[in-house]
Amino acid sequence: MTKAIKLLTALPPPQRQRLMTLAREVSFPEDTRIFEAGGAADRFWVIRSGAVSLDQEVNSLQRVTVASLGAGDLLGWSWLFPPHTWDFGAVAFSPVRAYEFDAAAVLELCEEDPQLGLLLVRSVAEVLAHRLEMTRGKLMEQYTLHRRGAL
Repeated sequence: MTKAIKLLTALPPPQRQRLMTLAREVSFPEDTRIFEAGGAADRFWVIRSGAVSLDQEVNSLQRVTVASLGAGDLLGWSWLFPPHTWDFGAVAFSPVRAYEFDAAAVLELCEEDPQLGLLLVRSVAEVLAHRLEMTRGKLMEQYTLHRRGAL
């Protein structure tokens, strides 16, 4: 299994400092829906404190939590890939403090600093690989429970 990485600590100090010039501190009260699957992905966050649940709507009455995120975790990667819409929903599981980044400004910075762009894309790819493995594990767990008749 891949190891979970923390986006800001994965970047070397010069690139991290450049990225942080675009950071804006935000907070979300507990139970706040931060974004919904299908919505416009024009920003991302790095969680400073608190917990966020990523979820997928199964039907109009049921959502399944696919990942839980905490301090240092990247929240949102859909801003990087067309069609720039959220693949999952996200809700604050507890009060959350985060750094918020405007996607257009970050992409512009990456054009100006290709090394930062490459490092950022590699880091996001590592996050995606880890989350894919975690999601696959949850699906296998659900499948096993379903086969045993526990669901």
